[in-house]
Amino acid sequence: MLKIQEIREIIRLVDQSSIEEFMYEHEGSKIKLKKKGALAAQQKVVIQEQPVQQIPAQPSAQPVVQQNEPQQPVHTEEKKEDSNLHKITSPMVGTFYNSSSPEAGPYVQTGTKVKQDSVVCIVEAMKLFNEIEAEVTGEIVEILVENGQLVEYGQPLFLVKPE
Repeated sequence: MLKIQEIREIIRLVDQSSIEEFMYEHEGSKIKLKKKGALAAQQKVVIQEQPVQQIPAQPSAQPVVQQNEPQQPVHTEEKKEDSNLHKITSPMVGTFYNSSSPEAGPYVQTGTKVKQDSVVCIVEAMKLFNEIEAEVTGEIVEILVENGQLVEYGQPLFLVKPE
């Protein structure tokens, strides 16, 4: 199974490219991304656990692998304000939960020290609960969403001051 960071990176690359459909298979997992219309936020992500069948490589898929386009900054004014803070963003559309159950305490609060593999929240999409990891070592400075709030793909969830 792919880690959420690997899936997030694949989504970013597809989002920034001009391709409309992308399929990736790795160690029994299959990811298929399709853009609907011109809006990248309407991507459909399907992750399936099943045996992988060999599919011959198509020449049209090569530009995706060799893509070297420069990445454009999306939020220029926010980067100036928060240049020293890392944003943990939602890898998918879903519902944000700050704890594993309503009775449990939150994974993190403002001031909590986190490591790269620390779980900071859960995003539920289609009855699948996806643990979101911090990706950096540092301290949670701000929680940008409320428990139970709907979040979009790429929406900032936390600001972290890296160590």
